[in-house]
Amino acid sequence: MTKINKIAIIGGSGKMGQWFARLLKEEGKSVTLIGRDKTKLADVQKGLGVAISDRISDIESADAVIISVPVDCFEETAKQISQFTHSSQLIFDVTSIKSIPVDLMHRYITNGRILGTHPVFGPGARSLANQNFVLTPTTPQEEKLAAQVLDFLVKREAKVQIMTPDEHDSMMSVVLGLAHFIAIISADSLAGLEKLKEMESIGGITYKVLWTLVESVISEDPELYASLQMNLPQLPRFQEQFLKNSIEWTELVKNRDRDEFVRRMKSIHDQLEAKSNNFGKAYDNMYKIAEGL
Repeated sequence: MTKINKIAIIGGSGKMGQWFARLLKEEGKSVTLIGRDKTKLADVQKGLGVAISDRISDIESADAVIISVPVDCFEETAKQISQFTHSSQLIFDVTSIKSIPVDLMHRYITNGRILGTHPVFGPGARSLANQNFVLTPTTPQEEKLAAQVLDFLVKREAKVQIMTPDEHDSMMSVVLGLAHFIAIISADSLAGLEKLKEMESIGGITYKVLWTLVESVISEDPELYASLQMNLPQLPRFQEQFLKNSIEWTELVKNRDRDEFVRRMKSIHDQLEAKSNNFGKAYDNMYKIAEGL
C-alpha cells in the first residue's frame, strides 16, 4: 500500500468522522477534517487537535481521503472531490450502504484508487478490536487494496469480511434495516403507555434488553435512520414479511390457538438453531448485556 501520512476526512465533524480522526491521529497520521460548518469544525478541532478546512480542494495534498457523509448527499460530494483527486491517492467511503456509493465513486472519481468500506459499529467503540468491518472491492485493483486494508485492520484485531456491494446491502437490510425498523415500531408502541417508569423498575431481563435497543435507536439522528430505511434496496421485502408474520402471530394469540403457537415456536427454534453458531448462548448473553445497564 502507498505510504499514508496525510489523511483528509470529508464530513469529519460527524460522529464517525471524528472517530476515525481520533484513531488515525493515535496511529501517528496527520489528519485534516473537511466540512461546511466552520463553527462545528472549530468545536471538533478543540477536542481532537487536528487540522480543519472548509475547502474541498484541500484534499489534493492528502495521501488518502475518507468520505464520511450521508448517502443522500454522496453524489454531490463525489462530484466535488473528483476535481481534486489524483492517481496516487486512496479514496475510501465509510457509509452504511455500499452499492450506491461505490457506483457513484466509479462514475465520478477517475483519478485515484477507490474502495468501499463499512465499519459496522458506532462511534461508541473504543478501538477496532473485535469490531466488524466490511470491504467491498469490485475490480482486481480494488481487491489488492482490500487485501492491504484487511491486513491493517486484522493487525488491530478487527473482524473483516470481504463481499460485493450488493451482498453487503442485502445483509444490511436485515442487520441494520430490519433491526432498526423493529426498534422504531417498538418505541412507537411503548411511547403512548402511561407507566413506563414503573415498567422499567419491575422489568425483567428481556424487557431491559428491549428497552435498551429501543432507546439506543430512537435517540440517534432521525435523518441518518431515515436515509438507511429509504436506501437499503431489499429492506421493504423484509419489512413486509415482518408485518405479515406479526399479523399471523397476533391472530394465533387472539384465537387462543395454543397448539399452533407452540408448534410454530418450536419449528422456528429448530430453524434458527441450525443456522446460528451461537444460538444456545443467547440467553446468557442477554444477561451479560443487562448486567452492564
